[in-house]
Amino acid sequence: MDRVALYLQDKHPIREGMQYVQLAEQAGFEAVWQAESRLVREATVPMAAFAAVTDRIAIGSGVVNTWTRNVGLLAATFSTLDDLAPGRVKLGVGAWWDPLAAKVGIQRTKPLKCMREVVEATRRLLAMERVTFHGEFVHLDDVEIDIVHGDRSPKDVPIYVGATAMKMMEVAGEIGDGVLLNYLVGPAYNVEAMEHLAAGAERAGRTVADVDRPQLVVCSLDADRSVALDRARELVAQYLGQQPHIMKASGVDESLLEEIGAVLTWPATPEQIERAMTLVPDDVVQLITASGTANECRAKVQEYVDAGCTCPVLYPLGDDVPAMIDAFATVVV
Repeated sequence: MDRVALYLQDKHPIREGMQYVQLAEQAGFEAVWQAESRLVREATVPMAAFAAVTDRIAIGSGVVNTWTRNVGLLAATFSTLDDLAPGRVKLGVGAWWDPLAAKVGIQRTKPLKCMREVVEATRRLLAMERVTFHGEFVHLDDVEIDIVHGDRSPKDVPIYVGATAMKMMEVAGEIGDGVLLNYLVGPAYNVEAMEHLAAGAERAGRTVADVDRPQLVVCSLDADRSVALDRARELVAQYLGQQPHIMKASGVDESLLEEIGAVLTWPATPEQIERAMTLVPDDVVQLITASGTANECRAKVQEYVDAGCTCPVLYPLGDDVPAMIDAFATVVV
C-alpha cells in the first residue's frame, strides 16, 4: 500500500480539519478529499482552507455534483482553487442522489448524459478554451475563463467521476481522468466495478490502468474493537437506510436493507437511528468498513487495494484522527 489519502466530512470544525490535513501531509498522505454529500458542508471553502496551510498534499472534492453549479461557475471555482494550490487540485464530481435532490427541486433526469456534458465542458474551460456548447444540460455561448491579470495557461485539474452504479462506472472509465469509488461497499464490489471501468475505458481506446481509482473507505479505529464497531454501526445504519445507490451496491442482504429502510426516513430522527443501529450485526459493519483495531483496519483497507483501488481515502470516524493518520503513516512510501 504505497498511496493513502484522508477524507473529511463535517464531523470536525474546519480549523481542526486544517490541522489534520497538515498532519496527513507530514505523514506522507497523497491527498485530502472534502465531502459535499449532504446539505451540511460545501466542499470548496474547506478545500481552500486546506490548500492555504499545506504545500504538497493534493486537495480534492469528494464530490460536488453536476446539478447545482452552472458549469461556468464550476470551472471558474476550480480554476481559482488551482490559483491557490497550482497542480494540487482534483475535481471530483458526482450525480448526487434522491430523495435529497428532489427535496430541493432538482429532477435528476438522464444523469449519465448530464455527467458527460458537464465533464466535457468543464475540461475544455479549464484548458482555457473559448467554448460554445449546446447540449441537453449544458449551454455555453462563446464562454471562457476570462483571466485578465493572472496566468492564462491551461489548468492542471484532473476530473474524477464519483461513481457507484455500474453504468456510471463505465462512463467514468470512458471520460474520467479517474473514478472516485464509493464507500460502504465490500471489496467484492470492486471486482464488478473494475470490469465496468475496463469496458468504458476500452471505448475510449485505453485500459483500466489509465484510470486512477481512489476509493473512500470508512475507518473506525480504536484499541477497543467493540467501541470501533459501535461507532461505525451508526453510520452504516444511516447510509444503508437512506441512500439507495449505496444500499444497492453494498452487498448487504436485501432483507436487512428492507428492514433498515422501514425504520429510517430522511432526515432521520435520533430515535430512528438508534433503532436502526440495533439491526446491523458486527459482520455487516466489518464487511463494508475498516473497523476495529489498527491491524484490523489496515488489513481491511488492503483488501480494497487488492481488489483494484489505487489509493484508499480514509474517512476517520473516531475523535482521535491523529492516531488513525499515524496508523497508516507506517505503510506510506
